[in-house]
Amino acid sequence: MDYVIDEGMEITLHFTLKLEDGTVVDSTREKTPATFVFGDGNLPPGFEHPIKGLKPGQSGAFKITPEHAFGQHNAQNIQTLKRADFGDEEPEVGMVMSFADKAGTELPGVVKTIDGDRVEVDFNHPLAGRTLTFEVEVLDVTPATTH
Repeated sequence: MDYVIDEGMEITLHFTLKLEDGTVVDSTREKTPATFVFGDGNLPPGFEHPIKGLKPGQSGAFKITPEHAFGQHNAQNIQTLKRADFGDEEPEVGMVMSFADKAGTELPGVVKTIDGDRVEVDFNHPLAGRTLTFEVEVLDVTPATTH
C-alpha cells in the first residue's frame, strides 16, 4: 500500500531550505531526516501545501513566497528599547536576545543599532520577506499512530 502525504500521515523526509541566491539556511541532508505528522504545526502551512500528495521516493523543489513562509518584513516589529531594559546584559549589534511579550511568550529579537541609551531591536523573523526554495525528498509516509 502506497501512502501519500496528507492529513494524519507521519512523514519522514530530507529537506533543504535555500535563499534566493542559493544559500542554504537549513538542511537535514547530512543529518537525521525530519519526521513529523502532517498538520501538527511543525511545518508552516505554506510548506505543507506543496508536498501534499507526494509519495515515498518522490522529490520536489518548491518556491515559497514570504506570505506562505515567515511573513513580510514589518517595520512595526522594530522596537526602540532603553539600554536599561537589558539589565546587566551589554547589548551588541547583531546579538540575538530573547524578550517576553505581554503574554509571556518568548520573542527573539536582533539588536540592529545602539545609539547612546537607545537600542533598536528587530523582532521580525530572520527570514521575513524572503522567498525560499524548499527542496524535499520523501523517504516514508505512514498513517500516524495516536498514543
